[in-house]
Amino acid sequence: MSQFHQEVLLGERFQFGENWKHFLRGFTDERLLQAENSLKQMLGSDDLSGTKFLDIGSGSGLFSLAAKRLGARVYSFDYDPGSVACAAYFKRRYFDGDPLWTIQTGSVLDRGYVESLGQFDTVYSWGVLHHTGEMWKALENASLAVAPGGTLFIAIYNDQRWISSYWKAVKKIYNRDAFFRYAMILAHFPYLVVLRVALRTVTGRGKLDRGMSVWHDMLDWLGGYPFEVARPEHIAGFYVARGFTLDRVKTCGRRHGCNEFVFRRGRR
Repeated sequence: MSQFHQEVLLGERFQFGENWKHFLRGFTDERLLQAENSLKQMLGSDDLSGTKFLDIGSGSGLFSLAAKRLGARVYSFDYDPGSVACAAYFKRRYFDGDPLWTIQTGSVLDRGYVESLGQFDTVYSWGVLHHTGEMWKALENASLAVAPGGTLFIAIYNDQRWISSYWKAVKKIYNRDAFFRYAMILAHFPYLVVLRVALRTVTGRGKLDRGMSVWHDMLDWLGGYPFEVARPEHIAGFYVARGFTLDRVKTCGRRHGCNEFVFRRGRR
C-alpha cells in the first residue's frame, strides 16, 4: 500500500482526486474557457507558446489543460493518484498522444524529484502547497523549479486566526469516516452552498471563477486536509527574501479562501 493510501486510511489526508473525478462528469468546455481566462488574467499573457509550464499538484488537470491550449509545453504532477488519473483523462480527451504534455505521480516535498524536473518559465500551484503537511518546505521546493526571469503563480489559504483553527478541526473530523463526513456536509451546506449561491445570484456573479463548481468546491474545502494557512505579507516576504519580486496579488480580505500571488524571479 502506498504512503498516500495509508494516510487516507488513517484520516490524515483527503482524496482530492476522488472529488475531481466526480467534477469531471459534469465538465463542459465553458468551464475550460473560464479556467483559461483566469490563467491569462493573472499571468498577464494570452499566449504561452514556446514556454515550459509546471503544474505542481495538478488536481483535476484543468489548468494543465488550459496552459496546453495556450501553447505551453506542460509538465503535470500530483501526489494523489486519483488526481493524476484526472489529468490523464484531459490529455486523452484533448491532446491524446501529445509528447509535449507529461503527467506523473510525484511529491513537491521531494526536493530531489523537483530538482530533477529542471526549471520552467511558469510554475503554477493553486491551492496545493498548504495541503502537503509541510507548507513552508513545499513553498521552498516550488521556488527551485522557477527559471531565472520566470514566473511563480501560487494560491495559499488565508490565515483567519481562530477561525482557521475551527476549519482545521472540521477537516480532521470530516476525514475520520463516512458518518462524520456526512455530518460535516449537513452542518455546513447552508453556509457553503445555499448562502453562497444566493449572494452570487444577488450580485450577478452566478458562476464561479476558474471553471469550478459550488458543490465540489464545498467538498474540497470541508475535506481538504492537511491544512495550513498564512498571511499575505508572510508569503510575500518569504519569496522576496529568495530573490523574487511580487508582480501581482489578489487577496480574499478577511474571508476564508485563497490569496493569489504572482512572483517573478530575478535573472541574476
